[in-house]
Amino acid sequence: MKSLSKWGALLVAVMLAAMPVLAQEAKKTTPPKPVASPSGAVLEAWNDIGRKLIAIAEDLPEDKYDYKPNPDARTFVAQLLHVCGSMYFFTDEAVGKKARYGDDPKRDELKTKEQIVGFVKKSVEDGAELIKTKGDAGMAGSVVLGNQTYRLSDLAYGLIEHSGEHYGQLVVYYRINGLVPPESRPKK
Repeated sequence: MKSLSKWGALLVAVMLAAMPVLAQEAKKTTPPKPVASPSGAVLEAWNDIGRKLIAIAEDLPEDKYDYKPNPDARTFVAQLLHVCGSMYFFTDEAVGKKARYGDDPKRDELKTKEQIVGFVKKSVEDGAELIKTKGDAGMAGSVVLGNQTYRLSDLAYGLIEHSGEHYGQLVVYYRINGLVPPESRPKK
């Protein structure tokens, strides 16, 4: 009986030792995803934060759009509009136009949730299209803002980070209202 236990333990040990090797072999059958081009990497990051912003804009109940945690804070919708304004700051400057929105686009023409969600989607799509159109060479070009020169890809990454910071604030707004943001829900 002792001999059988030893053989069983040895078999289990061999199987456990072999699992990483077998896993490595399984990975070899699926080639790794190729490295994105420089503009492709910018586009992936742009679309990732854009997807999150669109999902959160679509998901939050419209009656919560004007929520703000304290009197000095922006409302949920003002946060969204601010992010979209910054995305348009990138696209406008990238094509040599003066930025069409100030720090905070006004809600004058964006009264309903449907209009606001459309605005968020359009700002993300316009930026993605510009990045695709510019490609690697165009995104390596520069733009002058004030007395500073920026590589276009660096400007895009800065605004992607800015959008991510505001997305984080929107997540907090969700949580304060007892809601779970779309990105934090279990995947089906």
